[in-house]
Amino acid sequence: MREAPQPTPTAAQPTSARVLPALILAMLAFSVVQTAVVPILPGLARELNVSGSNITWLMTANLLSAAVLTPLLGRFGDLRGRKPMLLVSLAGLVLGSGLAVATHSFTWLVVARVLQGAGGGVLPLAISIVRDELPRHKVTGGVAAISASMGVGSGLGLVATGLLLEHWSYKSIFWMGLVFGLIAVALVVLRVPADPVTEKEGGADPLGALTLAGWLSALLIAVSQGNHWGWTSTRTLGLFAVAAVVALLWLLVESKVAHPLVDLSMMARPAVAFTNLSGLLIGFGMYGSFMVISNFAQTPEKLTHYGFTATVLHAGIMLLPSAIGSMVAAPLGALLIARRGPRLPLVLGGFLGAVSMAYLALRHGAEFDLYFSSAVFGLGVGLAYAAMPAYINGAVPAEQSGIANGMNAVLRTVGGAVGTAVMSAILTGDTLKLPVPVQLPTENAYQNAFWVAGAMCLVAAAVPFAIRTAKSAATPAEQTAPALTKTDA
Repeated sequence: MREAPQPTPTAAQPTSARVLPALILAMLAFSVVQTAVVPILPGLARELNVSGSNITWLMTANLLSAAVLTPLLGRFGDLRGRKPMLLVSLAGLVLGSGLAVATHSFTWLVVARVLQGAGGGVLPLAISIVRDELPRHKVTGGVAAISASMGVGSGLGLVATGLLLEHWSYKSIFWMGLVFGLIAVALVVLRVPADPVTEKEGGADPLGALTLAGWLSALLIAVSQGNHWGWTSTRTLGLFAVAAVVALLWLLVESKVAHPLVDLSMMARPAVAFTNLSGLLIGFGMYGSFMVISNFAQTPEKLTHYGFTATVLHAGIMLLPSAIGSMVAAPLGALLIARRGPRLPLVLGGFLGAVSMAYLALRHGAEFDLYFSSAVFGLGVGLAYAAMPAYINGAVPAEQSGIANGMNAVLRTVGGAVGTAVMSAILTGDTLKLPVPVQLPTENAYQNAFWVAGAMCLVAAAVPFAIRTAKSAATPAEQTAPALTKTDA
């Protein structure tokens, strides 16, 4: 394996200033596009004349595509170069946004959302590029900024959706994704340098990729559609069974091939395994809470005696503090990681998420309650997301950075899909009897949803204490390359 010379100290600052903004914008572009459609799904169902159960495929298709393509693009980035794969990832986002702008067909809109899911590869690829390109003392802050951008973009996407719908049609949301994507592509082309690694060993492992895609697809479709099909229906149980069988086959394949897509021994390291568990739980809390808070804010108060009869824009603004909290969390998380290691911000992230959800379960009668809890939750998510790559990068060599962070992103996505499904089941399982043909959850249902989200975050806060050691897996050749800060002993 040949490595290009590392940046000299005199070139370090210009490299940081050029590379990091491009990568952060790329991350923002994907996270905005992924969540922007969430508050408009009911309106899209009416606009496109499809049922409420079918319209959820616009979210399911995107989550599924991101879950499957993220680790694949991360792995190909490890093998063939991070910048080319980052451009492929962004190209999918741009093509999907362009198709969504051009079509009026629900089927093609689902295809567009599948293409947009390729943008999920931005996260692991951007983290790997930061590890390769930035000087050592800037890696932690750079990784934290990119990771926290996921929460920032999700919050901004909800606000932008409401703002655009105040003046234009739903097409404007996809125009936003197209413009964001094109700007990100241009910045990556112009500012991100060629990969320092010019030749790498390894194979693509097509059977491993196929079986990974198979069990993830079956699992996510079952979880996402379980509320509509019924959790005990033949289709749902059948897909869960298929996911289990194919997952076992995938484990068998990965343990036998010479160059596996996912190194199982790497995934079993405590720092990686427990960080992935935290990612699953935090993803559950983040996606689930966004949906519940948005729905709660838009509930007509005159019918239910709770909620705020908010518009899509108003509900998005109530979630805007979460984006601000995540922005604050990036430098704060980097500082904590540099001084204390990644455990403290990961624990704080889960704890703050639990506190914010418990607060909402107990107090939700004023708009301030939603603003306050949203800010606290965003701060927690940002801290947790900043800490996860630090744990993972401290435990894996650079050549496995893309796939390791890619699998962490997959588990966040799976957690988000499970969280959304569980929250939906809680809300639809306890509804009010109203003299109108609409089903609205009881206030108690919302309280239960907040408690469940808080419990998941609290478990996520406890998980890092199971990580006894997190030794760096850097190879001798990497000792001169940028490395992350110390990890917990």
